[in-house]
Amino acid sequence: MNRSEKAALQLRAVDVLRALKRTRTYEELAAETGLPAGDLNRYVNGHVLPGESRARAVVGEVGADLLETELNARIAVDEEGYVDNSRVVFDRALLSLVPPVAAEQLGVEPPDAVLTAATDGITLAAAMAEYFGARCVYAKKSRETAVEEFIEARKRLSSGIEIDYYLPADAVGAGESVLVVDDLVRSGETQALLTDLARSADATVAGVFALIAVGDEGIERAREHADAPVGALVRRE
Repeated sequence: MNRSEKAALQLRAVDVLRALKRTRTYEELAAETGLPAGDLNRYVNGHVLPGESRARAVVGEVGADLLETELNARIAVDEEGYVDNSRVVFDRALLSLVPPVAAEQLGVEPPDAVLTAATDGITLAAAMAEYFGARCVYAKKSRETAVEEFIEARKRLSSGIEIDYYLPADAVGAGESVLVVDDLVRSGETQALLTDLARSADATVAGVFALIAVGDEGIERAREHADAPVGALVRRE
């Protein structure tokens, strides 16, 4: 790991700790992370950065484990397998924990734009875009009246239903890198359409990320379609 990569990892760890500290005392954070409260105070207040091994543990283990626990506690699945994640996508404080963990998991460079599908993915995309200093853009299933030019992606499902997504033509520029995100991936059809939109704009898909993956089908389809790092924080059968 070179110096810049190490610094990026250390700063991601501080981001995770600062986000966790918003709802915890230093004593509570120490109990959850296994790190001394005094050290945590110094990290959170910017007096010192955690070492490489400690930073990797905070982001890759502590942050990921705490996030998975929080997400699982807030996800409801009914008898037919439908997922209710409204307690996740409406919680900005929780979503602020996601970007540094996702960045470490995917290993992607900061993208130019974060792309999602309206509407449930927007809050996650906004959090990711803010973290990376990127634009947040989203596709809709209908055309905006005031927008003249669109990029369109269409998919016919096995059931015969057609899905269309529209993205304003100037939302993503040629040669830009795009991170595709969504709150939930099940079949992977939406993620495939989003990657199609990015490619139609002559952009590069940097990665695909979801908060929750139901089954393996969607993740595998995303991997085949995106040819880029693909990840999810929580897996459900």
